[in-house]
Amino acid sequence: MEPHIQYSRMEFFLDMQRCIGCKACEMACAECETNGQETMIHVNYVDRAHTIQTTVQVCMHCEEPACASVCPADAITRDESGIVHSANTSRCIGCSNCVMACPFGVPVKMEHYDIMMKCTMCYDRTSVGKKPMCATVCPSQALYYGTREDLQKERPNSTPVSRFIFGNQEVRTKVNVMMPKGSTVLKVD
Repeated sequence: MEPHIQYSRMEFFLDMQRCIGCKACEMACAECETNGQETMIHVNYVDRAHTIQTTVQVCMHCEEPACASVCPADAITRDESGIVHSANTSRCIGCSNCVMACPFGVPVKMEHYDIMMKCTMCYDRTSVGKKPMCATVCPSQALYYGTREDLQKERPNSTPVSRFIFGNQEVRTKVNVMMPKGSTVLKVD
């Protein structure tokens, strides 16, 4: 298969059940020179008092990004490949509307830069056919970047979901969350 055809079929998958909380993804993300040595991915405990289960918080790259729609400075854009980029430094006014609007709680206002920053799925890498930094170092493959077909061969009892319901709002994303086989939507109440 030609490399550019293979690249166009690559997708990002999160499998929260596989996250071991090692934070290798955070360290790899901070090493990316386009982030100013800041991590744009976060590992969080689900309920530290009762479990060691962790989750990974990464931008879901929504088809209709709420962060972009509430930006009064038009600083956040979604490109033709579906990547929602961090705020354009020359346009961002640091209002934090995007931080409050994101249903996944992803954007962070970096106070010392006075700008919103978030995961861009390592656009500098993925746009040239490389894997995002976090997916290259994840020892449990909780973060997986590859084709849907390859992933489903490896994980036949899981289904990638990219449709989420928040109350009455439906959100579709470029990033997939792995769910039990047969799942089609993740409803968050």
